[in-house]
Amino acid sequence: MKNCVKYCVLGLSAFVIGMSVNNFAVSDVPSNYKVAVVDVQKVVAASSQVKALKTEQQKKFQDLNTFVKNANAAVNKEKDAAKKKALQDKYNKEYNTKRAAIQKDYAAKLSSIDKNISSVIAAKAKQDNYNLVLAKGVVLSGGTDITAEVTKLIK
Repeated sequence: MKNCVKYCVLGLSAFVIGMSVNNFAVSDVPSNYKVAVVDVQKVVAASSQVKALKTEQQKKFQDLNTFVKNANAAVNKEKDAAKKKALQDKYNKEYNTKRAAIQKDYAAKLSSIDKNISSVIAAKAKQDNYNLVLAKGVVLSGGTDITAEVTKLIK
């Protein structure tokens, strides 16, 4: 019985302390605190830079597919097994090098575009005096949606 009372008092104390901390944290938010939300996926999808990068990436992969077809044709023409194996190894190395270069270039350009979009969002938030900008996907309710304004600035 004594243990039950101890646990009840301990649980009640934890609850009271938790509510006090919560009230303290909420009470420090000023009344003029402005929060904005941005649908980042929509902004990225509307970006002309991202569209151009995707088109460029598709072209590079088409070129890579052409390389693979030509390499396969060259390997299939070779009759000598040793030469065929050497040719396969040579083309595999070339393919892996080209693919890695394409992926590295894509990642660098995507990172640059991401920095640009982030800086546009930050500039818009500063211009409109927002204290906090969150991704729309993590906000259940509240905040001013600035997605349309950011999308116009990105294009």
